[in-house]
Amino acid sequence: MIIEMHTHTAEHSACSSISALDLVRRALAKELQGIVLTDHHYLWTPEEIAQLRERARLPEYFLVLAGQEVRTADFGDVLVYGAQRTLEAGTTLARIRGEWPRAALVWAHPYRKQNQPGPQELCDPLFDGVEIFNSNHSAAENTRALRDWHRYKFTAIGGTDTHSGSYVGTYTTIFDHPFGTIEELAEEIRQGRCRPFFKEIPKSGSQIQVTELTIGTKGLDDRREKIIVKTHNNPAKWKTAERAYHLIEEIAAQGFSGGLFRVPRPLGCDMHSHTLIEEGVRGKSLFEKLLRADVQSAREYMRLAARWLAKLHNARLRISPAEEYFPREEKRLAHYLRNFSAVRHRHARRVQEITETVWSMQQRIYGRALATFIQGHGDYHPKNILVGQDNPHDRTTTFVAAIDFDSSLCMPQAFDLGTFVAQYRNQLYSHPQVRKKAPLEVFLDTYRGHAGTQADFSNQVRLFQARTNLSIAAYLFKVRLGDSEDLHRVLVETEQCLAGIAMHQSRFRPPQTSNEAP
Repeated sequence: MIIEMHTHTAEHSACSSISALDLVRRALAKELQGIVLTDHHYLWTPEEIAQLRERARLPEYFLVLAGQEVRTADFGDVLVYGAQRTLEAGTTLARIRGEWPRAALVWAHPYRKQNQPGPQELCDPLFDGVEIFNSNHSAAENTRALRDWHRYKFTAIGGTDTHSGSYVGTYTTIFDHPFGTIEELAEEIRQGRCRPFFKEIPKSGSQIQVTELTIGTKGLDDRREKIIVKTHNNPAKWKTAERAYHLIEEIAAQGFSGGLFRVPRPLGCDMHSHTLIEEGVRGKSLFEKLLRADVQSAREYMRLAARWLAKLHNARLRISPAEEYFPREEKRLAHYLRNFSAVRHRHARRVQEITETVWSMQQRIYGRALATFIQGHGDYHPKNILVGQDNPHDRTTTFVAAIDFDSSLCMPQAFDLGTFVAQYRNQLYSHPQVRKKAPLEVFLDTYRGHAGTQADFSNQVRLFQARTNLSIAAYLFKVRLGDSEDLHRVLVETEQCLAGIAMHQSRFRPPQTSNEAP
């Protein structure tokens, strides 16, 4: 059974704006099996509940039970399930336990306001459980509570702490066995036969631990909270991830926190444990969407991806110093080349010539143009772009989001375009039918229509297409495809890009900010 355990009604809690009638109807729509009314220092009577059930026309299986939230003298707010009368504020926990030994006493939102309870408090024998998920906890506080639950193994519940209609059923509790009364519910808690209702998928690597949390029930609109928790074990990786996190904070504040164009919403940063918490974006990658979409939908997804990038570039953000670009770029290009030269690969000389050409062109074209640099994504490609819908039944709620900002720098505007072109061609090389129904021209034309571009912009895109192909070649070498036809193809395409630049223009002019279309 999945139950909403912590709610407040407008009838008996001054802090609540939702009526009991609306509350139970919304809980039913969330496909829950019941709800417990826990108003502050008020216990609903059986007569009131019977009238509520009749007004709401609830099915017989849907439980409406009465508990209460009590402000204790020693532990703050406590949820009491099974006391037969309203309890006064200031009552001690021991007194409640002494008077109602069969009731279940659950510590409510103990992590609120950055409180950090210790194991002795969490495992206090006077408590039958601890509410680890609560809407009055921040994402970081809920995550800390989850970590402590795993560590100390006390009985835990989830409670939404509902005060309005927008988030009913967010943090619920699942019980192992069915019951029908508040006394039976209390016994299930006291026996530890319950837990918060959520899905937890841990993923561990040598340098990072990632946990995906999906909380709550789908209901009719499938709006569940999804959280990504990333804990870093490598100091260098942590520094990069923390930098990307703060970049996303700045970008989100520029109109990417909701609506049609988004980034994962930053939710918490724990410097002590090297943990980052962000909103999990619900959707599929552009790559996956293109594989399955019809022609009209595929082209619309490409347009949305282009408009996302145009919106970022049009913001003209300069969050990181432009002076970082060339030292980092030189280091990355050297790393790509080193993969081949270290083992004297048969293409090492070829890769060296390409690398030297790309690096020389970048220095010549952009060396004195740092003022034109803008904050870019740095790795914008179909697998780092997500397309989703807030409501799976309503296409008007479609949105597009970009993820993975570890490579974001203040950079030439054409960098992200060249990256997308190269990665699109490589990722979808074996899917010619996709490239036919959603050609690159759709993406590029849409971008041109929504973003100002610079002189010689097409050639600049070709340059960064060649530069990205070097990173693709290095990746193929890393995964032991150094002698594959794929590597040969990528190198040929890179040489064609550079030849195309030479054919169209022997020398670039320094980029200038303008609205000239390429």
